[in-house]
Amino acid sequence: MNLGLGMNRNQTHHRRRIAILCLTLCMVMSGLTGRLIFLMVFRSSYYSQKAEDLHQRERTIKAARGRIMDRNGVVLADNRTVCTISVIHNQVEDTEQVTTVLSELLAMPQEEIRKKVEKYSSREIIRTNVDKETGDQIRQQHLAGVKVDEDYKRYYPYDSLASKVLGFTGGDNQGIIGLEVKYENWLKGRNGKILTMTDAAGVELENAFEDREEPVPGHDLTISLDYNIQMYAQQMALKVKEEKGAKQVSVIIMDPQNGELLAMVNVPEFNLNDPFTFNMEIEDESGKMGSKQELLNQMWRNPAINDTYEPGSTFKIITAAAGLEAGVVKLEDTFSCPGFRIVEDRKIRCHKVGGHGSETFLQGAMNSCNPVFIDVGQRLGVEQYYRYFIQFGLKGKTGVDLPGEASTIMHKKENMGPVELATVSFGQSFQITPLQLITTAASIVNGGTRVTPHFGIRAVSQDGEQVHTFTYPQKEGIVSRETSETMRYILEQVVAEGSGKRASLPGYRIGGKTATSEKLPRSLKKYISSFLGFAPADDPQVMALITIDEPVGIYYGGTIAAPVIADIFQNILPYLEIPAKAAS
Repeated sequence: MNLGLGMNRNQTHHRRRIAILCLTLCMVMSGLTGRLIFLMVFRSSYYSQKAEDLHQRERTIKAARGRIMDRNGVVLADNRTVCTISVIHNQVEDTEQVTTVLSELLAMPQEEIRKKVEKYSSREIIRTNVDKETGDQIRQQHLAGVKVDEDYKRYYPYDSLASKVLGFTGGDNQGIIGLEVKYENWLKGRNGKILTMTDAAGVELENAFEDREEPVPGHDLTISLDYNIQMYAQQMALKVKEEKGAKQVSVIIMDPQNGELLAMVNVPEFNLNDPFTFNMEIEDESGKMGSKQELLNQMWRNPAINDTYEPGSTFKIITAAAGLEAGVVKLEDTFSCPGFRIVEDRKIRCHKVGGHGSETFLQGAMNSCNPVFIDVGQRLGVEQYYRYFIQFGLKGKTGVDLPGEASTIMHKKENMGPVELATVSFGQSFQITPLQLITTAASIVNGGTRVTPHFGIRAVSQDGEQVHTFTYPQKEGIVSRETSETMRYILEQVVAEGSGKRASLPGYRIGGKTATSEKLPRSLKKYISSFLGFAPADDPQVMALITIDEPVGIYYGGTIAAPVIADIFQNILPYLEIPAKAAS
């Protein structure tokens, strides 16, 4: 009985072990089956791609970047065919021959090339942006393992024209500054690729099928800038810079009715086809400044939008408009100018030391008399003046389609006392950009509509189909039409008989305002001379602002800045088919 019981127990024990073993095996198999299903169903594409990569070599085909064209179709930024030279280590048959030939044709040290040729990698780039002629020469050598792939390099037909507006691209054909950055998503295309079959060692298979995905070119960009106007304005800016020994000269020309920028000049400009080489002005400063990158950033900087300055008397346009709009002053109101105003404990002088004596508001504007505008500011008061400052759009940015626009630097309302209000009223103790000034002035003389200054007009496909038209916000009611009309009349008189008479042009009605602003610190006695003008005075179609930074010798805006705008208008008004009108 005992023997039989023991045997039964052993049999039961073995059955249990077998059952556990079977259960374990079933669980393992189920796990493996589940994993297999997961890999085959859910990860199949991933592992298919991994397997494909083991047997394919990919080379990029750069897409042609969209061109940038002026309003008349003149190409300002284009593409040139260049080559990328690379080597595939496993396919090189004669290292010395490859090294010698590439060194000679690419003008590179042999050791540098040899290191790349001998490097164990799927593909090693020797040099990019090689001119097509050299690339063809290398291709004709039929060097095993050497690849010559054509791509594109940005090319600017007019070198320095509008350099700080257009911007440029880097080695990867992506925009770095200017419009090239702003419209990157429209200008860039989609790269293509070449897929070649290889064996396990990475050697391309002879007569194997080559898969090619064609690149898609970017869209062309049409901008408002006019090549002829930009070219002439740049020539005039360079001329006055050289004549006056100025640090820099900026010119902005825009359509005040819609904000289209016809020209934006900032001399010295730089060569867009060689943007990493210093221009003469930067070279002269290289010993006084910091790193190479800091110097390059300075050279690329666009003062018209990136830098702020005290506008001086051109800002009297804003004070006059606010005073008229608020009803605190009329053209015939009389003022007295003894050559200064005392505000609290501060004696603030007029530019005419002996004073202008008794004068109407209109005469005060024509004379650019500081005491008159101080009085208008005081009549407005801090609360009301600040409200108009905001209403006119001066606190924010213009919204121009260029990167890096600077904001206005203005006193906080709670920190503005009578003295601060007095200095602001004639354009001192705060700072704005030149673009902000001309944009605000445009809204005051165009009937009261705040426009957004801009370059971008439309994006067009390579086959000429219009893809997108760019639109920009406008805000009406900045000033009343009555105030706008009065301001046009005042500013026409400034040019006809006042401080801006050197901007007058026979046969045309010109409006404008001069300025001579002293830079900080005042002890340096350095100035910015400027003039803001528009034509025709009764129906503004074009507006221009010139700023001359640190002119040597005579520095009055009415003397050196106004004649430049007159010269520009003399050439561009007939070009724009703006008819001459006799003064009323």
